[in-house]
Amino acid sequence: MEKTSSRILIVEDDTEISGLVAELLGTEGFDVTEASGAAAMEDALGRARPDLLILDVMLPGEDGLSICRRLRAANTIPILMLTAKGSEIDRVVGLEMGADDYLVKPFSPRELLARVRALLRRAGMSNSLAIAPSRRFAFDRFVIDLDARQLADTEGLPLALTSAEFDLLACFVSRPRRVLTRDQILDWTRGRDAEPFDRTVDVLISRIRKKFDTASPGSNLISTVRNGGYLFTATVQQVP
Repeated sequence: MEKTSSRILIVEDDTEISGLVAELLGTEGFDVTEASGAAAMEDALGRARPDLLILDVMLPGEDGLSICRRLRAANTIPILMLTAKGSEIDRVVGLEMGADDYLVKPFSPRELLARVRALLRRAGMSNSLAIAPSRRFAFDRFVIDLDARQLADTEGLPLALTSAEFDLLACFVSRPRRVLTRDQILDWTRGRDAEPFDRTVDVLISRIRKKFDTASPGSNLISTVRNGGYLFTATVQQVP
C-alpha cells in the first residue's frame, strides 16, 4: 500500500458515497476530510489547505460547478469533479469551470485512486513528475520554470496555472514551433489516464489562451492547425 501524507477534501452531500470514498482513500494512507456542502467546505479550507479537492456537482445550495469556478479564480488546488452526468457536454462544462478531471458515478475504486494519484503527480505531490529537468525558459513576455512549476512574466509577476494547465504548457514549451496532435498531447501529459476522444486538451488550451491574452494581449501563442492539431508559435530560449 502506498502511504502518503497528501490531504484530500471531499465535498459530497451523500454521506454514503462520501464515507465510502473517505474510507478508501484513508486506507491508502491519505489524510481525508469530509464536507457536506459549500459552508462546511469553507470551514475545512480555513483550517488547512488540501492538496486535492474531490467535488460533487449536485450539492444543496451552491452547486459544484459554481464552487469550482469560484475556487479556481482564487487558487490552483487540483479539482476532481464527481457527477452522475456522463455526457461529453457535461464533462466539458466542468472542465471549463476549472476542474482538472471529471469522474462519472458510479465509478470503481481503482479508477478513483488512479485519477487521484495522477492529479497529485501532476500537481507536484509525487517525486515521479513527468517533467524532471531543472530548467527555465523564456518566451514572449514570460519565464517558465519547469522544475519549480511556476510561470511568471518578465517582471516576476506570477501567472496562476492549474496543474493540468501547467503540464500542457510545459508540453508546448518543450516542443515549440511543432504541430502537435491532440493524441500526442494527451499521451505526453496524461499517458494511460487519457481516454479516447478526450476533449480535455481543447478546454485547457482555451483556458490558457484566455490567461495569455489577458497578460499579453494579441500574443496568439497557441495556434490551431486545421486537421493537424496545435502549434506553440513563440520562440523559446533557455535562461539561467
